[in-house]
Amino acid sequence: MTIRRVLVANRGEIARRVFRTCRDLGIETVAVHSDADAGMPFVAEADLAVRLPGSAPSETYLRADLVIDAARRTGADAVHPGYGFLSENADFAREVEKAGLTWIGPSPESIDEMGSKIRAKEIMGAAGVPILSVDVDAVTDADLPLLVKASAGGGGRGMRVVERLEDLEGELEKARAEAASAFGDGTVFVEPYLPRARHVEVQVLADTHGTVWAVGDRDCSIQRRHQKVVEEAPAPNLSEQARTTLHTAARAAAEAVDYRGAGTVEFLVDGDRVFFLEMNTRLQVEHPVTEMVHGIDLVAAQIAIAEGKPLEGEVGEPQGHAVEVRLYAEDPSDDWAPQTGTIRAFEFPDGVRVDSAVEVGSTVGIHYDAMIAKVIAHGPDRTTALRTLVDALRRARIHGVTTNRSALRQILEAQQVQDADLWTSMLEEHGSQWLRATEIDPFAPVAAALAEATVTAASSPVLNRIPAGYRNVPSQPHVREYDGVEPVRYRSQGGRLTVDGVTVVSIDAGGETVRVQLETEGVTRRYAVALGDDVVDVDGPEGSVSLRTVPRFVDPADVVAEGSLLAPMPAAVTDVKVADGDRVSKGDAVVVLEAMKMQHTITAPADGVVSGLAVTVGQQVEAGAVLAVIEEEAGA
Repeated sequence: MTIRRVLVANRGEIARRVFRTCRDLGIETVAVHSDADAGMPFVAEADLAVRLPGSAPSETYLRADLVIDAARRTGADAVHPGYGFLSENADFAREVEKAGLTWIGPSPESIDEMGSKIRAKEIMGAAGVPILSVDVDAVTDADLPLLVKASAGGGGRGMRVVERLEDLEGELEKARAEAASAFGDGTVFVEPYLPRARHVEVQVLADTHGTVWAVGDRDCSIQRRHQKVVEEAPAPNLSEQARTTLHTAARAAAEAVDYRGAGTVEFLVDGDRVFFLEMNTRLQVEHPVTEMVHGIDLVAAQIAIAEGKPLEGEVGEPQGHAVEVRLYAEDPSDDWAPQTGTIRAFEFPDGVRVDSAVEVGSTVGIHYDAMIAKVIAHGPDRTTALRTLVDALRRARIHGVTTNRSALRQILEAQQVQDADLWTSMLEEHGSQWLRATEIDPFAPVAAALAEATVTAASSPVLNRIPAGYRNVPSQPHVREYDGVEPVRYRSQGGRLTVDGVTVVSIDAGGETVRVQLETEGVTRRYAVALGDDVVDVDGPEGSVSLRTVPRFVDPADVVAEGSLLAPMPAAVTDVKVADGDRVSKGDAVVVLEAMKMQHTITAPADGVVSGLAVTVGQQVEAGAVLAVIEEEAGA
């Protein structure tokens, strides 16, 4: 059987990733997309595309009937699920096969068996795979700490760490609510939490002829809120005993459920001890690091297995080392709040692999996961791979949305990471030390101000006959202000712009980008400046920064009342805990928001009375919108 046209039941970077392999294999492609995604790159790259009306996942990518109908209408003969959404939904896989389409994934029976983490542990225990377990009804202080996990999902959603027995019921309730929202299934379970253990996984491939490969291992220990941040292959500093146990257990796990296709078996590793976590019956986000060290295209392997072809040869030893980071639209300085915006620049240097969901002009919205790209570096050894990746993040040009890029650089440069001393809670324990506030290059605002002055003078039919930065009070400098940085003061002398302590070597305003060269103490720095209506994007030797121009006058309408609770990001209101007139105490929940699949509780900043409640459940709000006002009571 030969696959000729593949529909990818997914979006973003994984859809683009699958399309890329399909093009290499001469296979036609079909995209499905929500209204929010109509202008995204993956839609334009497909040979055919079908609109799924609506924007919420429940209306679109989670609608199995609409996806299968799209496959029928476009003549697709196979469906690739990607990861997330319906990728581990056994009923969807059954409906795909019932429709006469080829399912590029494991059998529905295998998905069922591994889809429930509770059932999966039972199967693994029977197969001799080491597991962690605890009876939630018989938990004692001796079992602490505990980890509450969603049975039906992953990605850190529905997951809570419990340090005290009295917190268990509350954390179970929160985990159930988040799991139900993210996966449509609120079932959760608990297991012992091993904070110093590592998260190591094994990539497996299995064909329909009885061959099972363990395609190397990956370390995914660097996590934030149980969401992977950095992944690498092979897993460094593993004992040979642990590595052998991992590969043997992964093959046993695949054989226990008669697995086919690509899958991942995840483990906790504590020294030489190995414990089964879960099996993901799909491709993983971090699959590129395995591809790069083993020279294998895992999507091509998935397709070949779905066509009934056998795995041939053997898995070779890993060549070199690969490290991947997940680039998110989020602000680490604002408690990692998800961010939205339109991409103005998105460019990485040569030498790294970038699997991205976006390009220039793409809009990052509130409806989906905040990951916009994965950046992967490969080198002959781990040190080289890490250094290459850090440098690529430094030199990348990304504007239009706030990302975690600087935080990723700092994590990769942390001494424990460099030494491969890894464990799952290391970021929570050391993040405050590693993730220092990013200092803006002090010369970036200077370059921005000079570029603006030059372009303004050149574009005005009157001002172009006046030296740039001219003032009718020559003794005073011209002042340019940007949010969060010191004002820039510059003068125009003899037709040249000058800044105290800085030599302006050159300013080239030709083209869309202004090139500025500055010299200080014999050191020359080069900047590329892109001017917008109220923001200036600057790329220089210390990285990128976007500077927002401070307006000369403030509109009184923009001033909000004291005590106003503002939405930290664009989001949907999922719960309102109060009513106008209610008395609240500091820390009480007022409004619950959901953005990019994560819930955010907005709490009262002080004791007081609720007034001006401005939102209702189901409402969409923009960043900065007033949700409610807490009026502090006299003497409070």
